[in-house]
Amino acid sequence: MGPTRSSADNAAPPSRERARMNQRVFDRVWSEVRGQYYDPALHGVDWNAARRTYRPQALTAADDRTLYRTLRQMLSLLDDDHAGAAPPAIARRQASLRHTRPVIGLTLRLKPEQEGRYLVEQVREGSPAADAGVLLGWHLETSGPGVWYPEQDVLEGQPVNLVILDDQDERRALVLTPRVMAPKPAFVSDRSREGVVVLRVEGFEAGLGRWMGEQLADLKPDDDVVIDLRGNPGGRLMEADAVLSCFLPADQAWATRTTRSGQRIVLKTAGGCGDLAGPSSHDVAVLVDGQSRSAAELTPAALQEAGRALVVGERTAGAVLISQDSVLPDGGRLTLSRADFVTSGGVRLEKRGVTPDLSATLSAEDRMAGRDPALAAAIAALAMPRAEQALAHAAPAL
Repeated sequence: MGPTRSSADNAAPPSRERARMNQRVFDRVWSEVRGQYYDPALHGVDWNAARRTYRPQALTAADDRTLYRTLRQMLSLLDDDHAGAAPPAIARRQASLRHTRPVIGLTLRLKPEQEGRYLVEQVREGSPAADAGVLLGWHLETSGPGVWYPEQDVLEGQPVNLVILDDQDERRALVLTPRVMAPKPAFVSDRSREGVVVLRVEGFEAGLGRWMGEQLADLKPDDDVVIDLRGNPGGRLMEADAVLSCFLPADQAWATRTTRSGQRIVLKTAGGCGDLAGPSSHDVAVLVDGQSRSAAELTPAALQEAGRALVVGERTAGAVLISQDSVLPDGGRLTLSRADFVTSGGVRLEKRGVTPDLSATLSAEDRMAGRDPALAAAIAALAMPRAEQALAHAAPAL
């Protein structure tokens, strides 16, 4: 994607303080990529030329939106889904994700091919957005004057102007007042079905391994386990290892990472599944979709290769390099791939993703109707005799 300009770029020059901060942020991002990116050759990108192109735009940015759009364009040269920069407002919201806070109730994903447009991926029940009738699959349009965009904070009681495009591409102007709501839990156990426990994991966050061990500890011997990683963006590598330790023998190799210097490190299960005595023997299915990323890909891949779980759903995102965040001078956040990653079978999942053993799609229409074909398919597959399940595991297609 080449450099673009908006009306904000043609506004009055930024203040001296703003220009100075723009410079600090840009130079930090550029330098970290040059010195710490997992591929010293930067995939052949001329990083000095990138600096000459994008630095003047960054220094004259009048606001966070323009600055971080410029950073995003520069980082896109790496063709790496893990390389990204989140402006301060988004970084603050992500840091407070598990805290009580004001919300409008939308989970959004930027559509790079349509600058300024975001896909509505989730609408929180009981939120201002839900009350206004916003539905999954609609779009937030942020290019117009005076409308709210994600680079801005959401403050309690301070109305925001939204422009929403519905499924017929009709524009709807909404004014929503953020509402303080308790956080959604990171992990949820659903035991409403006889003989099946569904463990919904929103992210690989601190405490996941211990929580999963607690959920497995009191199951009946013939209970089945479904781990739902759909929409999961990944997270901590140590929690991925802890989850794998719940189902694989101790000290079992499950991946290899390669550092910038070329050092190869074999990852082996190290425990951490709570107080569970040894790996669980329950039959397991893992639900994934196109938004399962990073640790939410390497975990089902490892279980699939080991023949330990049936993977159900859609091909995953293929964003599986090992990344690490750093804080930028203005409070924003840089995410950067620091190591390469292949499975224990030598498969590089980056740009490839995990192919499910059993394909099943959950559409927006299914969600609104309360249907879940992927979960139903997983439960039905686990109900099959183990000999039939073994056939599904015989030749996993990563």
